[in-house]
Amino acid sequence: MRDLKLPDQRHPEKAHRPDQEQPKKPSWIRVKAPTSQGYKDTRDILKANKLVTVCEEAGCPNVGECWSAGHATMMIMGDICTRGCSFCNVATGRPDALDVFEPGRVAHAVQTLGLKHVVITSVDRDDLADGGAEHFAQTIRAIRHRAPETTIEILTPDFLKCDASALEVVVEAKPDVFNHNLETVPGLYPTVRPGARYFHSLRLLQRVKEMDPAIFTKSGIMVGLGEDAQGVRQVMDDMRSADVDFLTIGQYLQPTPKHHRVDRFVTPEEFAAYEKAAFGKGFLMVSATPLTRSSYHAGDDFARLRAARLAKLSQA
Repeated sequence: MRDLKLPDQRHPEKAHRPDQEQPKKPSWIRVKAPTSQGYKDTRDILKANKLVTVCEEAGCPNVGECWSAGHATMMIMGDICTRGCSFCNVATGRPDALDVFEPGRVAHAVQTLGLKHVVITSVDRDDLADGGAEHFAQTIRAIRHRAPETTIEILTPDFLKCDASALEVVVEAKPDVFNHNLETVPGLYPTVRPGARYFHSLRLLQRVKEMDPAIFTKSGIMVGLGEDAQGVRQVMDDMRSADVDFLTIGQYLQPTPKHHRVDRFVTPEEFAAYEKAAFGKGFLMVSATPLTRSSYHAGDDFARLRAARLAKLSQA
């Protein structure tokens, strides 16, 4: 992979100060509280199967809309992460032992909800020798058994402290989409994602494509953390150098006063410009809006992603 120049950032150390006044949340970022029966039904199914969702743990603003449609992103391997990223609302600490029955419960919930497309994510598990790779693989296989028509998207940790074979275990289980988020520009990693390494994450995505070109790869970043437009476009180029198919860009929202502050709220017009630039760089699919999240409208986006690949192949 080529050497990449790190762009200058706009005072990342200043952006992390929680004592600074928070920018006022604009109208385009506001959402209604969830009240529908569909939301309650989805919540009850997840609760009955004792499943954790990133929708709740990360305080996703789209939870009402997604759960009302019966869609939820299930978070496996517990709700305690071994990392302490400054943007993330998931608890940090020592996780419990893996639940060997969890893959079966996830598969049962997928079947019960009648999902055509499911997103499975996890906390970081640096306490495990394989980072939880085998647990991901078992979950994929369980879903294939209980709901063979369901397409599967996984959003994985970086397996930074694992043997190279960990990623192979996950890829061999053949998810339809392999997602790993870069989260932000490289210059902000020391304050935003201190336990991770930008080029390791980039190489992880590239290796997935090398091992199985049929798997769609996907990655996303947040904006409003202190990056600039040049840095965002550099990340786009880096992702394309790793042959990433699908890019998501969304507005960062500060979970609590202790987390990394919002530097600014990026306008819908800027998001539209990012989307146009990303398509111009060769991504098959791009979702760039203030409320975009990794799994927001994932099923519909997967259908468009598959159609875009077929169209590209027909032109070759």
